[in-house]
Amino acid sequence: MANRAEASNPSLSGKVALVTGAARGIGVEISRDLAALGAHVIVAARDGQKAEEVAARLREGGGKASALKLDVTREEDRKAAYEAIEAAHGKLDILINNAGILLDSPDGGTPAPRQPSQALPSVLRETFEVNFFAPIFLTQLLLPLLKRSDAPRVVNVASIRGSLAHLSDPASPVYPVRALGYDTSKAALNAFTILIAEELRGTPIKINAIHPGWVRTEMGGGQAPVSVEDGARTAVQYATLGADGPTGGFFFLDERLPW
Repeated sequence: MANRAEASNPSLSGKVALVTGAARGIGVEISRDLAALGAHVIVAARDGQKAEEVAARLREGGGKASALKLDVTREEDRKAAYEAIEAAHGKLDILINNAGILLDSPDGGTPAPRQPSQALPSVLRETFEVNFFAPIFLTQLLLPLLKRSDAPRVVNVASIRGSLAHLSDPASPVYPVRALGYDTSKAALNAFTILIAEELRGTPIKINAIHPGWVRTEMGGGQAPVSVEDGARTAVQYATLGADGPTGGFFFLDERLPW
């Protein structure tokens, strides 16, 4: 199952990786790349059947993969995920918090029809449940399994639209969008990344936030310039960091982004 991932990343043989939101978009490609590097990939998604379809394709391509029905917003699903991973593997080496939603506008290329002063409470709450609270609670819950790994890695899939520097810069391409729910949920996810990485600094655990680029997915929209395949690259890069790699940062490929 060789592909471009093998050219620049180390072998992940013996590693176990959990990817949330893995039944579509960049979640599929992240899973494919990690499997190509030898990891056993747990394809997690709210739709268990779609997760199994992705896992089956990875196995058909020679990879190791299993499916997990996981609605990241449901406490019982998160607990069941812990129990399943512990029973099957006894540890977790890589956690990719990829699941996310955009409800403010039809896609990432369309400015929000409602300005921040008019944003709907229901949109804000639902967005934060998926984009912010879910990755926090899942990471907290799975931390004991990550601590059993020799080199645990956590990647929070954020967005440049969570950068306060970009949101306040009229020259930034994200400045006109003003999607209050999505933008602030990703900014909050970035803050969580900083705080937990600092708490765990000095341990083998490395936790970083990444911007995948503006990717051509259902969420990103057809105008997006980055392919799904290239959109997975940054997540895989920071999931496979060596011992000298950074923690507590915000990155797009090798570029450190402003908070």
